[in-house]
Amino acid sequence: MNTMKNRGLLIIVFILISTSIFGQKAKQKRAERQFNTFSFVRAVNTYEKLIDTSFNKHYAMRKLADAYIMLRQPEKALGIYEKVVEQENVPSEYFLYYAQTLRANGEYQESKKWMKKYRDAGNKEDSRVKSFFKDDDLASAIFNSKEKNILRKVNFNTTFNEFGAYALNDEIFFASSRDEGVSVKRLYGWDGQPMLDIFKTSEEGSVEGTVKIEGDVNTKEHDGPATFSADGTKMYFSRNNYDNNKKIKDVKGIMHLGIYSAELNDGNWTNVKAVNINNSDYSIYHPSLSKDGKKLYFTSDMPKGYGGTDIYVSSVGSNGTLGEPENLGAIVNSEGNETFPFIHAEDETLYFSSDGHVGLGLMDVFASVKNENDEIVNVINLGKPINSKKDDIAYYLSEDGFKGYISSNRKGGLGGDDIYAFTRIPLLILKGQIFDAVNNEPIAGAKVVLTRKNGEEIAYFITEEDGSYEHLIDRDEDFVLKGSKEKYQDIEKGFNSFGLEKEKELVVDLNIGLEPIEDVVLLADLETIYFDLDKDFIRPDAAIELDKVVNLMVNTYSEMVIRLESHTDSRAGDDYNIALSNRRAKSTYDYLVSNGVDASRITKYEGFGETQLRNKCSNNVKCLEEEHQLNRRTEFIIIKMK
Repeated sequence: MNTMKNRGLLIIVFILISTSIFGQKAKQKRAERQFNTFSFVRAVNTYEKLIDTSFNKHYAMRKLADAYIMLRQPEKALGIYEKVVEQENVPSEYFLYYAQTLRANGEYQESKKWMKKYRDAGNKEDSRVKSFFKDDDLASAIFNSKEKNILRKVNFNTTFNEFGAYALNDEIFFASSRDEGVSVKRLYGWDGQPMLDIFKTSEEGSVEGTVKIEGDVNTKEHDGPATFSADGTKMYFSRNNYDNNKKIKDVKGIMHLGIYSAELNDGNWTNVKAVNINNSDYSIYHPSLSKDGKKLYFTSDMPKGYGGTDIYVSSVGSNGTLGEPENLGAIVNSEGNETFPFIHAEDETLYFSSDGHVGLGLMDVFASVKNENDEIVNVINLGKPINSKKDDIAYYLSEDGFKGYISSNRKGGLGGDDIYAFTRIPLLILKGQIFDAVNNEPIAGAKVVLTRKNGEEIAYFITEEDGSYEHLIDRDEDFVLKGSKEKYQDIEKGFNSFGLEKEKELVVDLNIGLEPIEDVVLLADLETIYFDLDKDFIRPDAAIELDKVVNLMVNTYSEMVIRLESHTDSRAGDDYNIALSNRRAKSTYDYLVSNGVDASRITKYEGFGETQLRNKCSNNVKCLEEEHQLNRRTEFIIIKMK
């Protein structure tokens, strides 16, 4: 009897355990379905229940953290990933996820530690590892761009999602889930927010002044964001695959995203059409149209990409048909997600968001770098304040390149994604010239070294024929310029670039001082007194130059001491030319003394013949008379100024 009772109890316990297991399996299937259909809010709730019951707890923890990342909540994912990476035999990609989440929470050193663990777990060839360790310094990867941006909140954000701002004809178009004016709100399973529509407002718009665009674009599904033709008459926009009031789904029942076009007719956006490359099995979305209307850039998770989502480009035919999508390659696309492409109107620089390249947190905005063949060879993180610890997406830059919009779920917003306006202040152009301090003539071929105040060398450059130099510098910094040239004394000048937000250029002139330097300082512009062939007399044009020397030595620098050096061209014999140059030096000396210069202030006059030619015109080389003339000269070397 007792045996029968015990057996009955065992059967009941077995049934209860089986029922519990079946129930947990059903929950896991439900959680997986919710995750895979982008219903992450619901998936979080289901995974949390699975963890409470300890059913497949380790796996559920991983997926719960993943869901929080998809919901852009790294602060909630961090503690979970911290436990996940300590699990036995955890997949190594969770070291990467943990490192990314640490970065998103500002813990950069700890992030670096876990990136090393990911690399050492057999992932050395992962491009994210290569980028991270390229300089072994995360900050250098982030701050490759030295541009300064001033960010401000716009007045038309709400507690719902707003993103994808695009300026057109003094209006701002953007996508929002605010769902105003709809009696029945349809919520999106991804984040529990209403579905997206395309709105517009003025550049200084407000919530009250924001309205849905007129026409047939907005539907009960997701619509937006959008891009426009240069003349503003054609729009391409993202939408769930929904055409003629019919949902288009894949075999799993998922409605992917597609790109649709519309035309502006009498103020209404009509004639809505799906582009020919849309596919029910994957998404094509976030379009960006080139200025000439011949290329459409977009995001897609189509097969044979590099990661989750990649950026592609298609040609736009004269009839509106899109060509075969071309993946932009491994420099732009990574094993992560690249999305929100924006092609700038002026120079066709590609901007995009990515969580696969090294950044400040989750999605960061990057810019492409092209070589002389118009090939993308690198990408640069735009740094703060464009990027933050959270998601920064949907970059838009005006045609003049000085203002734009980004979208972000960073701390301090009203809720979800918010739109921020920015003013882009490009690098300052440093311009200047080097002049001779005595005669105020420009000096070509001088070396200019630019350093920071602490002595760190930034760059050096050589002055042009007019003594000019030019370089790009950061704003709001202290600098030092150092100028030097053979036979001149070095000069140093400090300056700064503070308070110059509205200026494009900063001009800093350097005057090379002619200070006492034994046998090295050349009196510029006065070395060119020339002689006729085989003659040593002073020509009238040379007398003009010598009168300048007399004036400097008698009236300006009364204690200047000089030395004279005379030269010949290569014609005639070497000994003859030495003698001729000595006679020329003596003629110069005599002229200066006879016109008032004290002979004691000319320490020496000497001829060097043809030993110091200024050009190629040596023995047996055919040259024009003007070229030979350059070698028949006297130079003035300053020995002492006082």
